[in-house]
Amino acid sequence: MLVLSRHRDESIIIGDDIVVTVVDIRGDKVRLGIAAPIEISVHRQEVYEAIQRENRQASRLEPHDARQIDRVAQPVRRDVRRPRTDGA
Repeated sequence: MLVLSRHRDESIIIGDDIVVTVVDIRGDKVRLGIAAPIEISVHRQEVYEAIQRENRQASRLEPHDARQIDRVAQPVRRDVRRPRTDGA
């Protein structure tokens, strides 16, 4: 692991197009600003781990489970009758 020291408003660059800037330091908390291309996901570690857990769980679904999800996710079709405008 590379360990760097930075002051407020100083940055580090990762690769050619990711910039991490120290935005604020308050007590034992550091606020970071991250500029990265839109195709690169940036998450807090706990959010990333939750996404990974959800993806693993979804990949273990059995075909009959997926069919149940499809049934629940079907859009509800309503027969909406519009008032006639031809005077009848």
